[in-house]
Amino acid sequence: MEFGFYRNGLWARDLVEISDDPASIGDGNFWAVLITYEGKMTFARFADVERNSEGSFFGFADTQPWQHPTSSWQSSLSREEYVEAVAQVRSAIARGEVYQINLCRTLTTSTESTNLLGVMSRLRRGNPAPYLTSLELPEISIASASPELLLKREGSLITSSPIKGTAKNPDEFLEKDRAENVMIVDLVRHDFGSICTTGSIHVPRLLGVEEHPGLAHLVSDIQGTLRSDISWGEIFSAILPAGSISGAPKSSAIDLIAKLEKLEDGERGPYCGAIGWVHGARAELAVGIRTFWLQSGTLKFGTGAGITWGSDPELEWAETELKASRLLSIVNHR
Repeated sequence: MEFGFYRNGLWARDLVEISDDPASIGDGNFWAVLITYEGKMTFARFADVERNSEGSFFGFADTQPWQHPTSSWQSSLSREEYVEAVAQVRSAIARGEVYQINLCRTLTTSTESTNLLGVMSRLRRGNPAPYLTSLELPEISIASASPELLLKREGSLITSSPIKGTAKNPDEFLEKDRAENVMIVDLVRHDFGSICTTGSIHVPRLLGVEEHPGLAHLVSDIQGTLRSDISWGEIFSAILPAGSISGAPKSSAIDLIAKLEKLEDGERGPYCGAIGWVHGARAELAVGIRTFWLQSGTLKFGTGAGITWGSDPELEWAETELKASRLLSIVNHR
């Protein structure tokens, strides 16, 4: 099988090397980037990089077969467990331990397919996304329909566009959604503060509404100018994990997430991590949400919701169902 990376008209092939050292990607070459929520880094350098302005997949994925899941999807948290976990988050907020966290669960099934290229062709047709991505590496296959920009870099200018607030329709956002978005904007501004020049951080868009297949999001943009001496390792250390999929304060949220999510292997993995590319002083990294990943015949997909004091546990469970339902139906459809 050919290893490669694809995102919206950019197609990289001819795998040259794989590294886990962020210093590697500063050499000016094209590197695909996969960083897990826990911080495990995989950088893949490709020699052949092609851009297609029409955004086609060069016919490659559309010819790939897809073997449907061979078993039903299993959730790492049942409905009852998730609702109880939301109640525990609200108790932690009442004690002043956290202000908000993103509580997730992982869905798991099996497939006889050895890669997710067939899933990519389905996602392109059934769930187009701003950061639709395919990544095929020796030990993992990724098909991501992420709508969320973690980091865009153009020289010294960096931009992050966190998503906080989800509704079925643009006119159904709650005050809780708006407050949550503003909270995460402040968190990202804080993250940027350690890597950007003083006075350069600003918010050109606050509480913008974006419509995606089957739902709508509140999205804000934060921009800043990188200091000249900042390395990629320092950038990743400052922004990961993303505030939108961890919480605030970030360190306390991460600790609470680890206690509540009850993941079988203790890790979210690529879900809620970073997926994208770096090429010299340019980069585009998406948050690893709405993402399928396949390893050793096991197919996984993550879904979650932001929890605040104003959260209704049953509505938060419903949000995780809303985010997952369309994508699971695309993969399951025969």
